[in-house]
Amino acid sequence: PKSDLSRREALKLMSAVVGVGLAAREGGAGETGGWRLSSFVEDVTPPVGNPLFNGLPERARVIDDPLQARGIVLLGAGKPLVLVAVDWCEIRNESYDRWRSVLAQAAHTDKERVLVSCIHQHDSPYSDLVAQKLLKANHVDQDLCDPEFDERTIQRVAAALGKSLENPQPITHIGTGQGKVEMVASNRRYVTPDGKVSFQRVSGEHDPVVRNMPTGLIDPWLKTISFWNGETPVASLSCYSTHPMTYYGKGEVSWDFPGVARALREKEMPSMAQIYFSGCSGDTMAGKFNDGNHQNRPILAERLHQGMLAAWNSTKRHALSKIDFRCAPMKLKPRQGPGFSLEDFTRTLADARQSALERFDAALGLSWRKRVDSGHHIDVPAIDFGPAQIVLMPAESFVQYQLWAQALRPDSFVMTLGY
Repeated sequence: PKSDLSRREALKLMSAVVGVGLAAREGGAGETGGWRLSSFVEDVTPPVGNPLFNGLPERARVIDDPLQARGIVLLGAGKPLVLVAVDWCEIRNESYDRWRSVLAQAAHTDKERVLVSCIHQHDSPYSDLVAQKLLKANHVDQDLCDPEFDERTIQRVAAALGKSLENPQPITHIGTGQGKVEMVASNRRYVTPDGKVSFQRVSGEHDPVVRNMPTGLIDPWLKTISFWNGETPVASLSCYSTHPMTYYGKGEVSWDFPGVARALREKEMPSMAQIYFSGCSGDTMAGKFNDGNHQNRPILAERLHQGMLAAWNSTKRHALSKIDFRCAPMKLKPRQGPGFSLEDFTRTLADARQSALERFDAALGLSWRKRVDSGHHIDVPAIDFGPAQIVLMPAESFVQYQLWAQALRPDSFVMTLGY
């Protein structure tokens, strides 16, 4: 009774642990048979000259592929639920709040019910509004992001979402299917011949010795959740655990091989919304099967495409009987070791002798610490459809978390989104 944790918050935490939804208590469940879905696509391509992923020396030099935000809105489950996949590298901290708040307003819902996930292509934007302000305040010439472009993009995506609400389609069934993806994902971690553990395998691995190391821990299954109006498919959400890059770092803006595979599926089934998410992929990438050669992009895309086809062909439909929503607040203790304290971040950021990348990392660290120290928590949301659940995991969660989430519900079809 003397705890600062309210009964409502405690019930939310317990529900997240045991997997029992509070959606009905919170107005999260709709009447059976009353569900609808709208879908939207909007361009999120940066202009030439804009900053990209913070580890890249190049700004956007050429546009190889248009970047997109693709999403759905689920109606009839209390306040609307929004799922959006963005062809950007990362949307962090205050930037993430801004995306969710603006999209929530467009959807007439709460920002906790807006699930935004980046696909994480590296030749794409990377946004943290507070870190950008800190960089400018410390006279760092390079930019982490372009706040004006970010805001214009958010407003366009919100307008596309709002427009989609004018013509939602009924949904009566949910489909679940999975397909094995061959020779795409491998784990960054491997054991060297002298018995040491290395974490150095990268997406485009040039060293043939490292490429030939064992695949390591992955989730070989691409999962697809689809929504149907009777026997007519309306939308398809696919998810696979891997970093989505073949080559990057030269300013060639691209949706990379997942975008190519997504476009192939859209060409095959143009009447259905096709959305792709990266799963928990912090330690999975194509490095065992990719040496960075440009010719590998269509090869990896076709392998992923075959996984999408296999998942679709194995789909089983279930009558939709519920859509529940849960959101568990999570707080993580910030790292305090050398280089990670507030003092170290502040000193590095102010030091003009440090590299731009080191000062970027310090600004990002301070942006995160400001949130933690002011009491912010991370939302970990889940949408429960009965035979299937969608969970959004924060940051670059390793694939092990995805496998653990599936093991917690062996009786069900669990799709974990990352980033």
